[in-house]
Amino acid sequence: MTINEYLNYTCDDSKDLFSGRTVRIKKGEGRSLKAGGQWIYDNEIDAMDSGILNGDIVRVDDFDGYVMGFGAVSQNSRIRVRMLTRDRNERITPAFIAGRVLDALDYRRALGSIAEGGDYSSCRLIFGEADFLPGITLDKYEDILVIESLFYGLDRFKELILSAVIRSLRDKEGLTIRGIYERSGGKARSLEGLPPYSGYLSEPFDTAVTVRENGLSYLADVADGQKTGFFLDQKLNRLAIRPFCRGARVLDCFTHTGSFALNAAAAGALHVTAADISQSALDIAAANAKLNGLEDRIDFVCTDVFSYLPELAASGERFDVVILDPPAFTKARGTIQSAQRGYREINRRGIGLVRPGGFLATASCSHFMDEEHFAKVIDIAAHDAHRRLKQIEKRAQAPDHPILWGAGSSAYLQFYLFQVL
Repeated sequence: MTINEYLNYTCDDSKDLFSGRTVRIKKGEGRSLKAGGQWIYDNEIDAMDSGILNGDIVRVDDFDGYVMGFGAVSQNSRIRVRMLTRDRNERITPAFIAGRVLDALDYRRALGSIAEGGDYSSCRLIFGEADFLPGITLDKYEDILVIESLFYGLDRFKELILSAVIRSLRDKEGLTIRGIYERSGGKARSLEGLPPYSGYLSEPFDTAVTVRENGLSYLADVADGQKTGFFLDQKLNRLAIRPFCRGARVLDCFTHTGSFALNAAAAGALHVTAADISQSALDIAAANAKLNGLEDRIDFVCTDVFSYLPELAASGERFDVVILDPPAFTKARGTIQSAQRGYREINRRGIGLVRPGGFLATASCSHFMDEEHFAKVIDIAAHDAHRRLKQIEKRAQAPDHPILWGAGSSAYLQFYLFQVL
């Protein structure tokens, strides 16, 4: 579709999408649902009406017939139903779905301007379950939209969702969207019975975009960059390190395209060493540094961080600030133990490289590595390094990635700032 076709998109807004069929939960099951969650697993279901198709919207009843709300079915996934509403009297219509979209946009507007050049001109507009639109992630990079669709039940409403967004941005911000790109792939989509897809959902366009954040500019490619083009979730954490970086020698590990390193340099760091194993990512990082006039303050080192940290320690290096922002070491519950070993190792090494009285910023970006597990790993790492930690701040993802209590998958980013004694 063209952008104009999205703007002119029409459907029967009042059409009732309820299939007329019911799913009943077993007695004693549905505990996470009743605690505020939105998922019902296949082993929690006692009975499903015959004729239910993949993606159908169904009523969910408790074992005793009490109506829990309405959700959409995934016949191929262990997550058999994802809830759309807990209101037993609500009708699921296209207008209902569009309303959810507009609520999500209004929430981001409350955080700051989402117009071009605004505080949230590049941000997450829709964050799946946290915005009651399960499986849908929609990021805005200035005048480009990037969508990831991982749930059969809402995948068929992509045009409706995108149309509502494009119209709202035009009407409230006066912003014309230049293009739309989809990045939907991986195991989660295949489990839904959906084919992987990456490509244009509008007229083709230049996928390179300049993202503006915290007074800095970054080059991003929405077709080939990480996640949907850029790590938007660390926006305010990057800002939080700045007071500790003035006049400091800083080590930024797993720098990727240099976002933490650039914030450190912009804050007045004496020098920043930024390390990553990907030369292609470092090439972009170096371009980002030059774009912001910070190239003289940052050295980029292509290396395996796990081997680089012991080398720095052996040479007697110490830093005023060490930043650890690794990729997710675990994306499944079964690999938590190996992930804990990885986090323990880099934190032990990182802590050891901080001069007494200096500072450590350390992060984990997997919801399986929850607050309890991550805090324990850091505590053990500090003990192993024979250092003590004074916590300055415990942070999470930026508020355009809201955390819905009861929906555990929405709380995935742990970020700590410590003074190392």
